[in-house]
Amino acid sequence: MPHSQGTPSPTPRETAVYTHGHHESVLRSHTWRTAANSAAYLLGSLKPHMRVLDIGCGPGTITADLAELVPDGHVTGVDHAPDVLERARAEAAGRGLTNTDFAVADVHALEHPDDTFCVVHAHQVLQHVGDPVRALREMHRVTKPGGFVAVRDADYAAMTWYPRSPGMDDWLDLYQRVARANGGEPDAGRRLKSWAMRAGFTDITATSTTWTFATAEERAWWSGLWADRTVASAYAGRATSGGHATAAGLRAAAEAWREWGAREDGWFSVLHGEILCRKDA
Repeated sequence: MPHSQGTPSPTPRETAVYTHGHHESVLRSHTWRTAANSAAYLLGSLKPHMRVLDIGCGPGTITADLAELVPDGHVTGVDHAPDVLERARAEAAGRGLTNTDFAVADVHALEHPDDTFCVVHAHQVLQHVGDPVRALREMHRVTKPGGFVAVRDADYAAMTWYPRSPGMDDWLDLYQRVARANGGEPDAGRRLKSWAMRAGFTDITATSTTWTFATAEERAWWSGLWADRTVASAYAGRATSGGHATAAGLRAAAEAWREWGAREDGWFSVLHGEILCRKDA
């Protein structure tokens, strides 16, 4: 779509690099996500007629859930990676949804006119972008007056687990260094309210929720995907090529994950910050 009058011209793609990439170990996590476990703070504000933009939709499981919740409306899923959008289209088609579409987009320069969407949603996106305040301004721009911008991001420094493990501590330190070297902010969750205020929002509801992994099945799944991600995803290549870790160091971190996952008393919690921002009418 053409930009409306007054819309900033498109700029080069975001300067940040998506740290994880879309390796199978990453998609294993992304396809587990649902509107219920990842966007519960938004669901009470949805109405059947709404038009929704889902930014950073990935393989589309949340997007499809949102589409089912706005049966008389429409959901547009966008992502910077064209390949993953094929997964999203297949997810929507497999559910028989006819009120979705998908496109490549840069959150810093959305190709939609002002005041287009009732809701603009982004899950685990702002931690990876080059300029989260600019991204929020773009999200604000394409939201209709009285509509909502809904954002949820993890906060890596607030992740906590038991039992303690020097290897897991090393993993977290390494992840934060790699993510920041890629231009992102891994502790985004705690910053969302501040970023929204800087972007010009005045009606902001800030909350937090967690994912918790404690059963044997949950520990095996969570530790396995992170162990695999640490040695086999794009993150592994960026960690070694950037001089942040050696291959041996990554293998040690992966082993620390597997050791934690095998502990019967193991427990892991992921804190997420959330903001639900209403655009002034």
